[in-house]
Amino acid sequence: MNFIQESNPAEALRAIFRKHASGVSVITMLDSDENPVGFTATSMTSLGANPPLASFNVASGSSSWPALCAAKYVAIHSLTIENVDLAKKMAAAHELRFLDNDWKRGPHNLPIFQTASGALIAKIREIHSVEANAVVIVEIEEGLVGAEGNPLIYHQRAYKTAVEVD
Repeated sequence: MNFIQESNPAEALRAIFRKHASGVSVITMLDSDENPVGFTATSMTSLGANPPLASFNVASGSSSWPALCAAKYVAIHSLTIENVDLAKKMAAAHELRFLDNDWKRGPHNLPIFQTASGALIAKIREIHSVEANAVVIVEIEEGLVGAEGNPLIYHQRAYKTAVEVD
């Protein structure tokens, strides 16, 4: 394969990560007034099972950042291709994200989207600020396991689903 060298580090990062498929999650929490807050994330990953830890990244300039800094718990929703509208809604204007009647209060009063394929209820353990972003490490307390479905992924700036290969 012939590579094209990209000497600008930011452009190199963008170019490579456009080609890297990521799973799509919705992260929800409560603000200090107990109002629901949330966002779409493509950075959620497992850190290990003993203890059960996960992480996700967020921009410190995002509309969810103040609530996340004050929150003790989050719900991490896994999504299927049937949840593409939810992923888009939670990535759009923050004041429109919880207007629909598609969520209920769950453990720790967290907003839970009922159509997600599952939700991990997690306690925030650490937030590490790095430049204009942060890595959030959470400890899983319980899971709300839903139905199987084709996973929702983000690739080449679009929502897609995975295909099976031999």
